[in-house]
Amino acid sequence: MHYDFDTIVPRRGTGSAKWDSSSDPASLPMWIADMDFRTAPPILEALQRRVEHGIFGYEKVPDAYFEALDSWFARRHGFSIEREWGIPTPGIVPAISAILKALTQPGDRVLVNTPIYNCFFSSIRNMGCTALEAELRCRSGRYEIDFEDLERKAREPDVHVMLLCNPHNPVGRSWTAEELTRLGDICLANGVTVVSDEIHCDLTFPEQRHQPFATLKPEFLTHSVTCVAPTKTFNIAGLQISNIVCADAKMRSAIDRAVNIHEICDVNPFGVEALIAAYTDERSERWLDELRGYLYANYLALSDFLESEMPELHLTRSEATYLAWIDCRTLGLSSDQLHEQLARQGRVLINKGSLYGKGGDGFIRLNMACPRAQLREGLHRLKAGLMPADALT
Repeated sequence: MHYDFDTIVPRRGTGSAKWDSSSDPASLPMWIADMDFRTAPPILEALQRRVEHGIFGYEKVPDAYFEALDSWFARRHGFSIEREWGIPTPGIVPAISAILKALTQPGDRVLVNTPIYNCFFSSIRNMGCTALEAELRCRSGRYEIDFEDLERKAREPDVHVMLLCNPHNPVGRSWTAEELTRLGDICLANGVTVVSDEIHCDLTFPEQRHQPFATLKPEFLTHSVTCVAPTKTFNIAGLQISNIVCADAKMRSAIDRAVNIHEICDVNPFGVEALIAAYTDERSERWLDELRGYLYANYLALSDFLESEMPELHLTRSEATYLAWIDCRTLGLSSDQLHEQLARQGRVLINKGSLYGKGGDGFIRLNMACPRAQLREGLHRLKAGLMPADALT
């Protein structure tokens, strides 16, 4: 079956944080990480059935939910998730905050590979900790882990947790088994628990396969926590549903307590229905596989445009996510200047690279999860916003 990712669905005026936050009604948002596609049909059908019931009380998460979670990850990623390992939460960011509450003490440092998802920094800060940044290295347009630097920092006595982004936001790496094993061995040897945010796991490019960190070794499974959700995959972030997966009973008990302290133990009934439909209906899988192909074609279109129209910019070689990480440093502008100039002159909204920690200044993050015609419009605005007037003639 062919699913429609080309139709532009108007979102302005719907209460969208992505589309309704700007004071400029003619701006084109290519920033917040949600997609401009309708979700998979089985999810819409499940939500309609739930609405028709007409009563929306507090939710008791059913066994079918956990069976769907295990079935999806076992089938798609080789990760079998036992019933008791899962803790549903309204989102991965509050989940990470609760995990840090359980596994750290105020004053600890939390290890991260930067540039990295900006909300990690706020979660770390809100728990009274500070981020210890191990900067990634970029070689020939592709990011790698600097393992020597990572090992030096993992040895620090006040480091007990590492936040891992797998696949990585914003640089688009789908980490290999070899890379994750080396990272895990370093953390295990130094008593550092890996908390792996795998929200983008289903959004690898067609020839890539996601590698869950916890499946590589039994020791990794029992000394790590994995965070997963269908929200990025199926464009249902507003339904607020995610899962903490922790195999170690003692660590899971501490996390569950923190989840309750933070009052994030109740989930949305629509999120529960959406997850079950996403993870159990074969039409959802077909929708996702077509989506992945469409996103990859968008990435190639973006790459071709920059190469031919804006060779001063350099697109990072990506393997996953729908977020493009673009090096604009040859323009000599800071991330703040890039952001302001693009909004004012190009009327296109992006995320400034400085939000993502060390190595991010002079970069922009651009969301390419939109219909192809909308992407082309955004790229022309990008050029209009950054190129001198004589370059546009």
